[in-house]
Amino acid sequence: MDALFSRGKARKSRRKRYLHQSGKWYKRHLTYRLINWPWYLPEQQVRLAVKTAFELWSNVSSLVFWEVADEPADIRLTFFFGDHNDGVENAFDGPGGALAHAFFPRRGEAHFDNDERWSLDSGKGRNLFVVMAHEIGHTLGLEHSPVSNALMSPYYKKLGKGFVLSWDDVLAIQNLYDMEDNLYIFKGKYYWIVSKGESAAGPYLLQAKWPGLPSAIDATAFSEKDRKFYFFKGGRCWRYKGSSLEVGFPQKCSLTSDLPRHPDTALFFQPLHQLVLFKGPKYYVVNEETLQVEPYYPRSLKDWGGVPALANGAVTHQDGFVYFFRNDQFWKFNPEKLEVVETGKWAARLRWLGCQDVSLNQAGT
Repeated sequence: MDALFSRGKARKSRRKRYLHQSGKWYKRHLTYRLINWPWYLPEQQVRLAVKTAFELWSNVSSLVFWEVADEPADIRLTFFFGDHNDGVENAFDGPGGALAHAFFPRRGEAHFDNDERWSLDSGKGRNLFVVMAHEIGHTLGLEHSPVSNALMSPYYKKLGKGFVLSWDDVLAIQNLYDMEDNLYIFKGKYYWIVSKGESAAGPYLLQAKWPGLPSAIDATAFSEKDRKFYFFKGGRCWRYKGSSLEVGFPQKCSLTSDLPRHPDTALFFQPLHQLVLFKGPKYYVVNEETLQVEPYYPRSLKDWGGVPALANGAVTHQDGFVYFFRNDQFWKFNPEKLEVVETGKWAARLRWLGCQDVSLNQAGT
């Protein structure tokens, strides 16, 4: 069990602990039930705050939450006064001090001190949304973070404008609940995450998730064969397992393996089960282990039946088609027929991208 403290008292009595797997749910669809709430807060606004707190986590993970009224729920949220049968050491201590505490999976309970003055805005009192989102993180299996601006820091923080999860919070929940269906969108020094067709979450700094990268990249791809990320910039390449840069990287791949400098985009092409780099009117099939260009390549982009030169993004969708992007346009490529079967403006046609900002035009998985 972990607790959230008001800052003054926590510094004396609580050590910080880093996030790790202290337990997890082995299903992705979870129910929650709000048992009670402070009498002076409007019920509908409280329920909306709770729903929004759960959505902070579902927006960046493979988890789905829905509220139930009477039946048993996976996660139960309750307000208590003082001693509430969690043990004397876990009794609430009135205003200040411990604001709430929660149990790791799979007990699924979060308790809140009813002696606190709770608020639904940024005014006086403890913001219920912020504390609720923090305790939900614990019920999902997250421990405290050492990152001061993380939601999962053990210290209460006020609700600020544009409140979002920090990169540390996002990485933590995704380490627990792998997001194999995630879509990553890259542009410059930032990336966005799209899951389950929802709105894009971000932007997040590339260097925060993948330490050692340059401030911006030319192209990236995620290999479904070795489950690693490949980044390309100029004549160099970086290979990451999760967020860890592999030994020996970055490499000057353009000098040692004839890879193109400044590739336009990259893709893991499932029919070949290999990485493919695109540069101008040519494409290169790459051996992932050696990062050498395979024999008989590069070849003409005409092999791809209508895919344009200078595409600046590519992704294989779960529908089996490969989507290429250039500025505000997309090309839908059928890998069986080896031809483009549809084109148009992606902001209007491809809602699964999760955003309608035409400036986000470099995609990868």
